[in-house]
Amino acid sequence: MALPYHAFIFEITPLEPAREILIAELATLGFESFEETEAGLQAYIPITSNDPPILEDVSILNHPDFEIRYTYNRIEPENWNAIWERDFQKVYVGTDCLVRAPFHKSEHKAYEIVINPKMSFGTGHHETTSMMLAYLMETNCEALNVLDMGSGTGVLAILAEKRGAVKIDAIDIDPWCYENCQENTLLNACTKITAHQGTAVDISGRYDIILANINRNILVEDLPKYVQSMAVDGQLFLSGFYQEDLPLIQKVASENGLVFDNYKENNKWVAAKFLYQP
Repeated sequence: MALPYHAFIFEITPLEPAREILIAELATLGFESFEETEAGLQAYIPITSNDPPILEDVSILNHPDFEIRYTYNRIEPENWNAIWERDFQKVYVGTDCLVRAPFHKSEHKAYEIVINPKMSFGTGHHETTSMMLAYLMETNCEALNVLDMGSGTGVLAILAEKRGAVKIDAIDIDPWCYENCQENTLLNACTKITAHQGTAVDISGRYDIILANINRNILVEDLPKYVQSMAVDGQLFLSGFYQEDLPLIQKVASENGLVFDNYKENNKWVAAKFLYQP
């Protein structure tokens, strides 16, 4: 059963570094996604009870150098369907890949992905998803095993199968994303994708390619587990962080035996490629 969400709207003065600290603290409480605004931040967490999450332990809220005010409201999953159907536009990745909704007409591209996004992240519209899709279009996936961490809609897993991967595990902590990934797998007639609800601790295979489009804090925390699950000469693609976070990601990756290869940047968001060559 999909969960509703609490949306917290924070107004922060001055913005930095308070916003970055706030995101880090909220992530430890189970907040799953964040949207930076001109005034501060919007943060989203699944509702598991009638009460909002307790924020007393978020120390930045009481810091004397910052003024942080917040409100929250409840978002029902059903509300997102109408929003997506109204606003969802086709996404082109190069000339050969198209991400579209079921109500769009096919353009018969070489790689055409049908996504019914609902409340899940991963439509190709966000810079991080489009860069990860671009990486997949540049990567030979033939006969390889692929892991899609934080899979959201399953869009990356679906493209990996269309690019020739033979086994794809798609893992997301959110039950709604788990359900949506299964639905989109069926929409695209995929047979090699297995959706899982869980986290990095639930990774059990060994993979030639690992895709993780999450956020900086989770990536840093989970990098050792990714490396443990990589085949020799495996490739790791990471996104969900900003340009200024790349040095930290590179440092943690290097400490875990990965070799930095290259990165893409779009509107200050970054996707990076690492190689496992022990």
